Amino acid sequence: MRHSSRRGWRRAVNGVNVAALLVFLFIALPLYWMISAAFKTPEGVGASPPQYFPHHLSTKNFSIAFSQFTFGQYIVNSVIVAVSATVLILVFGTLAGYALGRTPMRGRLAVLMSLLMISVFPEIAVVVPLYALLRDIGWLNSYQALIIPYTAFFMPFAIWILRNYFLGIPREMEESARIDGASPLRTIWSVILPQAWPGLFTAGIFTFTACWTEFLMALSFNIVNGYRTIPVGVALFGAQFVVPYGTIFAASVVAVVPIAVLVLIFRRSVVSGLTAGSVKG
Repeated sequence: MRHSSRRGWRRAVNGVNVAALLVFLFIALPLYWMISAAFKTPEGVGASPPQYFPHHLSTKNFSIAFSQFTFGQYIVNSVIVAVSATVLILVFGTLAGYALGRTPMRGRLAVLMSLLMISVFPEIAVVVPLYALLRDIGWLNSYQALIIPYTAFFMPFAIWILRNYFLGIPREMEESARIDGASPLRTIWSVILPQAWPGLFTAGIFTFTACWTEFLMALSFNIVNGYRTIPVGVALFGAQFVVPYGTIFAASVVAVVPIAVLVLIFRRSVVSGLTAGSVKG
């Protein structure tokens, strides 16, 4: 009986390992193809039969992206928009998450459900009215045309993450600060935030990634080349009769590097922030 149960357990483990390997290959192969194509020569990208490994490593695709397509300006625009929106989301999301998770409040469930509905609301449904609003106030083709909508659209998800993390912080620390005469803002700054760094990193990385990769609003609100972000700029690399796949792959590699570095550096904080408060309501 024990031998049969052990065999069944081993088979289950082997099945899980095989499934994990298949998922890894499904994710890794497109990334490998993108990176390898970025370092191929323009002729090697469209070679037939395809080159699975670069025969000659070349950085020409990267130089073309920065020299002919002003990719550097797109990077600067994306950094300004994504960092500004992320900072605003973390500031206001921290206050909102603290209020929803640590203070008595009427209608808490209604607020949480409203935030959940907003976070899954289709983005395309608000593009037209937002465009009309930004046009009327003269904000089209500007950084704030993306920073403010991104802040409003991606903040609900950050509030949910931060609230769940705040629920896992012992209340005794907060009560001790109140006894010592600390104000609510002082309590948040000196007591709650030092304990909530993993949650802040998690919310920050997810919101930064969402702002960094957002396409529809960036395409609709900023049509001037000087304010385009990376996703829109890369999408417009192609000419009328030519699609520079190597240059597109090279720009995509540069765009993915910041997100990959952030995830690798703060991976433990991200996992801790996602799992915090999972057993508390």
